[in-house]
Amino acid sequence: MNELEARYDVTKKDLAKGRRMKIGAWAAPVLLSVLPFLLFFISFLLFDSIPFFFFAIIFAVIGLLIGLVISGILAYRYSNWTKQMRERIAADGIKAEEIGWFTSELKPVERKSLKEIEAGDLLLADAYRETLASRLTATRIVKSSRQELHLARRRHDKLKRLKSENSKDFQAEINRDIEKISSINKEAELMLAEAETRLHMIEAASRRGTNLADSELALKKLSARTQELPLALEAAKMQDEIRRELEKEPLE
Repeated sequence: MNELEARYDVTKKDLAKGRRMKIGAWAAPVLLSVLPFLLFFISFLLFDSIPFFFFAIIFAVIGLLIGLVISGILAYRYSNWTKQMRERIAADGIKAEEIGWFTSELKPVERKSLKEIEAGDLLLADAYRETLASRLTATRIVKSSRQELHLARRRHDKLKRLKSENSKDFQAEINRDIEKISSINKEAELMLAEAETRLHMIEAASRRGTNLADSELALKKLSARTQELPLALEAAKMQDEIRRELEKEPLE
């Protein structure tokens, strides 16, 4: 468990890398166009030479174009980096304080409700963020477990067509994986339904101006699932990856 937790930490070095790419994407067009322009324009003022003025304009345009290309490359890399960080964070369950990484995955109504609840009741806002984290985690697990189920069933069908001594053993192991992932999928769907119900409860409570002290147990239950299910799915995936390596020789 500790190895999994360490594996999915976002370090200060990761965050610094993201900041550098973001700053670079914004700064490149400005610096590469403004600096050459200033250099030649100052030369134009000092020497009163018309060519320097034209050089200032030409190099400013060239610098801007180069800067836009660099900006595009850095923006693309930043987008990929952000996706990688989101996957790393989500691998052991999304937490309330990590919601900012997943704003793009929130529904418009959820973003609006969160903003309104934060303005009115900080305690309810904490509960809403916690439940949003559960909803996001459950949604990701449902999608991921469906994909894993599809792949596992395809491998099972492929093994059934083989006439290998080990194929029956592999089939039995894959069947166990299918059962495990199916169980995770069902649990995630239940967690998703609970989280969505909980979100509606908090939104209604916010409009009524009441608290959710009577629902604290339900929130703790959701939080526990948020941490347990992703790790269970990751464990199943790792077992499956090992099995696929073992299957390579007979499949070839």
